[in-house]
Amino acid sequence: MGEKVVADGFGLSDRQRYRRKLQQCLAGLARLLAEKRFDRPQNLMGLEIELNLAGSDGMPRMVNAAVLDRIASTDFQTELGMFNLEVNIAPHRIGGRVFDRLAEELRIGLGYADRKAREVDAGVVMIGILPTLAQSDLVFENLSDVDRYTLLNDQIVAARGEDFALDIQGVERLTCTSTSIVPEAACTSVQLHLQVTPGRFSSVWNAAQAVTAVQTAVGANSPFLFGRELWRESRPPLFQQSTDTRPPELQAQGVRPRTWFGERWVDSAYDLFEENLRYFPPLLPILDDEDPLRVLDEGGVPRLQELVLHNGTVYRWNRPVYGWVDGVPHLRVENRVLPAGPTVTDVVANAAFYYGLVRSLAEETRPVWKRLPFEDAAANFDAACRYGIEAELRWPRSGRSGGVASVPAVRLVLDELLPMAAAGLDAWHIEPADRDFYLGVIEERCRRRVNGASWQADTFHKALESGLDREAALAATTRRYAELMHEGEPVHTWPVGID
Repeated sequence: MGEKVVADGFGLSDRQRYRRKLQQCLAGLARLLAEKRFDRPQNLMGLEIELNLAGSDGMPRMVNAAVLDRIASTDFQTELGMFNLEVNIAPHRIGGRVFDRLAEELRIGLGYADRKAREVDAGVVMIGILPTLAQSDLVFENLSDVDRYTLLNDQIVAARGEDFALDIQGVERLTCTSTSIVPEAACTSVQLHLQVTPGRFSSVWNAAQAVTAVQTAVGANSPFLFGRELWRESRPPLFQQSTDTRPPELQAQGVRPRTWFGERWVDSAYDLFEENLRYFPPLLPILDDEDPLRVLDEGGVPRLQELVLHNGTVYRWNRPVYGWVDGVPHLRVENRVLPAGPTVTDVVANAAFYYGLVRSLAEETRPVWKRLPFEDAAANFDAACRYGIEAELRWPRSGRSGGVASVPAVRLVLDELLPMAAAGLDAWHIEPADRDFYLGVIEERCRRRVNGASWQADTFHKALESGLDREAALAATTRRYAELMHEGEPVHTWPVGID
């Protein structure tokens, strides 16, 4: 959805033409795969982080246009809400001291953005959901002034045909409605990209799906929304409900939501693109002039713009991505499950854990997806979102006896997955110092049972016990979080409380 989108509206025939064009694009993708036209392995990773803007009082600031003007860098872009920014880090080759280099780039870039934001009485906060957001902040008037967001909102609202209903039962319960998709702007995430060959795509995607719950359990950082304490990672239910084009009757019929974990392991990238066309009507039927099959017949490489645009409106937690650079196509797995923050060190540790673990799992002789039912992987994700670092997950037993058992997430990580992640980073030729430091952050989170979500919740309750009312406690928690975030020590070391 990062491409500029401009349209004045769509007629009935536009969607039919677009659907035919999507089928041509899908046929073009099939030919590219069959003809082995994709880029050779380059071990490239990419990173995007969505950010919040908040004032010194901890409250959201609707000033992203003014901040972007001052930053004046193409590395930073708008996001859905006026209190959001996104930073994009150029692709890096995985190996050596890449994680330390990545951390330094992020510290420099985010520090610069924060200084510029302070010129308009705001600051950068890396957090899954800003605790001080109110329902009145997430209204259409606070949608970023960008054509593609307005158009996407209009089309999702039209497809649903009624208000969006939010109903999340966690520690507390939140029920409310919205007339727009703007509540989705509360969800700020980290997106990890990994370029893969077609032959390795299914193994990497399946591995990423299998560990999505583990990532969420150790990295949860979104326990509050609209003043309510909900799930430890409240972004997934909020994202699904705030973009849900299905009225209740279609939900009851089992129609799939556009924010989707999936329903099966796959055998190729084609499976996912084909599912996206089969299950999800186009939201933005904007036609490109390219004839993809003619381009292929003439020896060229099509951009498949309609397929790319449609793919961007299906919100899988592990999304297939078709890219095109200098006339050469490539495939990526985009991992979208992690919340932003708490610190640069935590973000890079989450990335190191993911890239190492996916590398090991994708190369196992007895793959986890052959031993773990997909239904268990989906249930694991739900449990991790609800309970965070205290979650229990279903995981295949080691040894030949087989079967699946329930195990605390922290025990699974400490006993089995951290050694696998270390082996995966060795296979990427990561320097041992980088490997040990960043995986050590994950280890200490698990040993202390502390992540961003648990720290926020514990600090909030301590603020309540000190005599603050709920709104003041959330603001104090947010201010203290921002202070510690900018100091940069990983979250498992943070003292609980607002002092």
